[in-house]
Parts: sequence; C-alpha cells; structure tokens
Amino acid sequence: MSHVPHELAEEFPDKADRLHELKMSNAHFARLFDDYHLVNREIHRIETRVEPSTDERSTDLRKQRLQLKDEIASMLSQN
Repeated sequence: MSHVPHELAEEFPDKADRLHELKMSNAHFARLFDDYHLVNREIHRIETRVEPSTDERSTDLRKQRLQLKDEIASMLSQN
C-alpha cells in the first residue's frame, strides 16, 4: 500500500501538455480527469488514515481509479 498520491501528471509525465489540452477542449475527458482526482484523493485519505474505510471500499475505489486511468490513457494515446 502506497501513501503517495497517484496524480495524473506523475502517472503520465510525458503527457502533461496533452492532459491540459484535453481537459480544456474535451468535456468527457475533463469529467474523467475530475473523477480520477476525486477518487484518488479519497484513496489517499484512506491510506493515510485521515478517513476510515472498509477493505471492500478501498478495493472498490482502487478498481474505479484504475478504470478511470485506463480510459484517460486511451484518450491520451489517440491523436
């Protein structure tokens, strides 16, 4: 279990410009971006014991974050 937040800029360091471009120009991407950050921050609060959670909830959130990240990665790789 990592206590380091998985920020998208760190997950895709070579795609920072593309992240910004898509966030500004694509409403679906912007929603995915925002959803990812909400889920990611909740996971970080749980991992750092700021917010209590069950193992099931933590697992569900991690799966959700992975799904969002996969969709974001797919959109980043499209031209």
